[in-house]
Amino acid sequence: MAVPPPSLLRSALRLVVYLLPFAQWPRTRPPPPPPVPGPGASFSVRDFGAAGDGCRYDTAAIQDAIDACHAHAAKAAAGCTCRVAFPPGKYLTATVRLKSGVVLDIQSGATVLGGTEIGDYPREADRWYVILAEGVRDVGITGGGVVDGQGLEFVRRFDERKNVMVSWNKTGACLGDECRPRLVGFVGCTNVRVWNVSLNQPAYWCLHIVRCVNTFIHDVSIYGDFNTPNNDGIDIDDSNHTVITRCKIDTGDDAICPKTYTGPLYNLTATDCWIRTKSSAIKLGSASWFDFRGLVFDNITIVESHRGLGVQIRDGGNVNDITFSNIKISTRYYHPSWWGRAEPIYITTCPRHSWSKEGAVSNIRFINITAVSENGVFLSGSEGGLLRNLRFSNVNVTYKRWTSYEGGLADYRPGCQGLVKHSMAGIIMEHIKGLEIENVNMRWADEKSWQWDNPLDFRPSTVNGISFRDFRSDLYS
Repeated sequence: MAVPPPSLLRSALRLVVYLLPFAQWPRTRPPPPPPVPGPGASFSVRDFGAAGDGCRYDTAAIQDAIDACHAHAAKAAAGCTCRVAFPPGKYLTATVRLKSGVVLDIQSGATVLGGTEIGDYPREADRWYVILAEGVRDVGITGGGVVDGQGLEFVRRFDERKNVMVSWNKTGACLGDECRPRLVGFVGCTNVRVWNVSLNQPAYWCLHIVRCVNTFIHDVSIYGDFNTPNNDGIDIDDSNHTVITRCKIDTGDDAICPKTYTGPLYNLTATDCWIRTKSSAIKLGSASWFDFRGLVFDNITIVESHRGLGVQIRDGGNVNDITFSNIKISTRYYHPSWWGRAEPIYITTCPRHSWSKEGAVSNIRFINITAVSENGVFLSGSEGGLLRNLRFSNVNVTYKRWTSYEGGLADYRPGCQGLVKHSMAGIIMEHIKGLEIENVNMRWADEKSWQWDNPLDFRPSTVNGISFRDFRSDLYS
């Protein structure tokens, strides 16, 4: 096996050094990346009969190549891999299943096209992926090429505010209006690596990591239509020891989204990424039945997104020991049919339903954050889900308006209170116990017509234990 290049660990090592002053909160080390697959054996899908013309289905040929590659890898030493090569061309396919020891080598000039018919996917809706790896190990995707879900083929009506999408719920195959296939899914896998590949135009979620251990995603480009809902970039569900670095995500819905459905999520590190989205650039939740802990987000650029850094707890899970550091943010308003009201930082714990359990958020650090935003920071705990021990250090926020969308709204969606009229403030605070603000600067555009009201907005009797050091608020010219 080849030795991993040192550059892949550089960001994680830099984080360890940077965070030493905050060692009073227990931390865990980022996991090492899975090994880079060596040259090994390679099986070309062309040799198994793939046409590569984008018209005829190549599913059987691709699956046969994967099966042969898996059989070869199984005879080799433990941990060895084999590659399935896609030479330049367009390979139309229904769902293909990745097997242990197999790396898809989608070469530059090659595109894997996902089918657009319900018959192209398994009977079970939770297995609707163009590429699916389930319960396997030592797998990956690379090569410099493209996996394309043909998401625009699922648009029922194009709309500059938000497209109306096809939903296969009418067939009885699933429930809800989000019944469309995802692009790539790793479910219950160990040692996953996705790198040097473009994932484009998902009809629904793009890269889905579910109950996996040891996942490394780097140098990946994700592009989804900006007007398409639910085309998330990377969703990490109930998975542990995950590293995301040097990725570019430009999509309509949430970009990096950890969720907890069936178990806790811990040890996630995301560094050196560029993000643009009409929803949240980074969002913990809203699916949050179990705990999140030990997450680090560092050296990230967020451009013209609807929401920057979000922690959205709705289902009783707790959040502890999260660091956001060295992040540049610009947030703006989009049509209110999209969740978000231009908040650069957003934390809420209100329960999804009146009977839902409330989860708490504690030990969250925002360090070296610079933002230009059309709205303020929103810190909203709940009676049974307090925000505890939040720290803002070296934070600079410039407030200005440049779109014509309505302001003066707080967004609690999903569930809770929905959209609520609320004055515009630098930081809105409710149900907090322990907030430390050190070297925080607010600058305000002199635009009285937009009705900026207060630098700080407290909900009476719910905010306690606040410390201010070097806090400044001023107009800018």
